[in-house]
Amino acid sequence: MVVDVLMAMLDRGGYHPVSAGSGEECLRLLKETKPDLILLDVKMRPLSGWETLRRIKDEPETRHIPVAMHTGKHLTPAEIQQYGGLIEDYILLPTTHRELFDVIEYILNKKVQIEQEVEIARRAGADVKLIEEFRYLSGSVDTFRRLIRLLELSLRTDVSIRIGEHLMNAIKSMTTSEKCMERRLEELKRQFHGMGRREGV
Repeated sequence: MVVDVLMAMLDRGGYHPVSAGSGEECLRLLKETKPDLILLDVKMRPLSGWETLRRIKDEPETRHIPVAMHTGKHLTPAEIQQYGGLIEDYILLPTTHRELFDVIEYILNKKVQIEQEVEIARRAGADVKLIEEFRYLSGSVDTFRRLIRLLELSLRTDVSIRIGEHLMNAIKSMTTSEKCMERRLEELKRQFHGMGRREGV
């Protein structure tokens, strides 16, 4: 099973993984433990990976845990638009140990960096809603960029995917959205850093 292979890879990498055989079991485990990162398979049944993701992000106690999809299913534009803001990455199987570990470390390091910047903004007295917007954008901008690149790669390598005008327009729309998010994120960073200088943070 894929989960057994993944567990063995993570063990060899020095991580301490806990596995769940279904989306329902994953949600039950999250009531008892709060991991640093969650890896979800899109094609779980009966509760899909996407629905499991949605429920994780709906809960205040788990919504800030980073989630990456780890699956053999190619990503679609509709999935990026619907779920791109909720995940940290989309790891397409097959993957090597090194590729998997690089993604995990990148996500964990990004989480630490975001929390440090959030704490600076909080200490400077930034508005709570702006802080939450900053947290969301900090996690989403780079993720959207990576997902768009992954989609473009899939279009070049998977001959079963038909490239039509609708699909190309979707990619252009997502790219435009990512640029708008990036500009807003930079605006918030400047605002927070300016507050920090005034407060001596």
